[in-house]
Amino acid sequence: MSTGAQTGAPRVLVVGSGWRFTSGISYFTCRLTNAFAQVTPTSALLMRRLVPTALYPGRARVGSVVNDLEYAPDVDVFDGVDWYWGRSAPAAAAFLGQQRPDVVVLQWWTGAVLHSYLLLATLARRRGAKVVVEWHEVQDTGEARIPGVVRYVKLAMRALLRRVDAHVVHSAYDAALLQEAYGLDPAAVTIIPHGPYDHVVAPPAAAATPSPVPASRRPSDDAAPSTPPMNLLFFGTIRPYKGLEDLVEAFSSLPRDVAEQFRLSIVGETWEGWTHPLEAAAASPHADLIDVVNRYVSDAEVREHFAAADALVLPYRRSSASGPLHMAMSAGLPTIVSSVGGLVEAAAEYDGALPVPPADPAALAVALRQLLTLRGRRFADPHSWSASVAAYLRVFAGLGLPSVPHRETVPSHPAA
Repeated sequence: MSTGAQTGAPRVLVVGSGWRFTSGISYFTCRLTNAFAQVTPTSALLMRRLVPTALYPGRARVGSVVNDLEYAPDVDVFDGVDWYWGRSAPAAAAFLGQQRPDVVVLQWWTGAVLHSYLLLATLARRRGAKVVVEWHEVQDTGEARIPGVVRYVKLAMRALLRRVDAHVVHSAYDAALLQEAYGLDPAAVTIIPHGPYDHVVAPPAAAATPSPVPASRRPSDDAAPSTPPMNLLFFGTIRPYKGLEDLVEAFSSLPRDVAEQFRLSIVGETWEGWTHPLEAAAASPHADLIDVVNRYVSDAEVREHFAAADALVLPYRRSSASGPLHMAMSAGLPTIVSSVGGLVEAAAEYDGALPVPPADPAALAVALRQLLTLRGRRFADPHSWSASVAAYLRVFAGLGLPSVPHRETVPSHPAA
């Protein structure tokens, strides 16, 4: 039984992305599983090889270890199920039988796992377990452009939905999209906000003793102190819907004396061949003020980038949810975020958010100037995994599973 789990509590099996094809869903699956494990017996069943490696946008780093986030020691983990099944499907079925979950929570983000989810949902229902789907988006934007994939997902999804007892989304926006796509009973859909990604927040560094400065190099009393540039961070995969090109255009439009008050760091992996934003950055009149790390970075590097950042900029053109937004809120950073999709609700109670309209470089440029007034400020994160788990437990109770007394707590970043 997991640490902190209560006797008689429902046994939970979380199904989601493993670490071989590491993505934001890999982290979400791990964080949710560990949060559940604090109050109820929990295990995890992971999708391992999602697609043939040659078809994956981040194929160059498939199998590389970039995470240092791990599952809690007392969480049983099966890693995992391959898209072609082979021996992995029977082994997953055996794991499900050994764990005897009362409820299976499927993380949905890609049609690549649909046939495996259909198998697991069927086996779970046969064993008397309830099935819940947590929707991160209705369908991946990249998959939606592949001929035949949309039709396959819609047809096969209906078979899965017949085996699902409840649905979880992160926003009313997602609930509306889900209703439009599949006409689900609104009573079966619950909004539970995305939990924080505070694992990227670096612990406070020990104060270093400064080295003495030779008298010959000390500034004179009348010398004006220099202010280092404000570090702006764009973080995440570089895809057409992320709007990075709008940020580059906005930054390039700033007068030189204003631009020199910033340093723009672009940290992310190019997907779908979308190189236009980086080409624009290289051609920018302020290219010397832009740093680019064009690859998937490790957890340790993520902490370094967020520790060095003074603000995050997320110029998305569409989005249901955003891991980088939750990283920024966990770090307490001022954040420019487009008013699109589920991001409006996710950042609604975050005092550090500066909303801008999507695909509007001029509005972005204005917001960049506004950031200068927030330099050094830190804000409280309104989200917590404790609150997410408490909401999930209410969903489980509504399905007839044993209730678990659980007190919601919302740890906050101290505001400055």
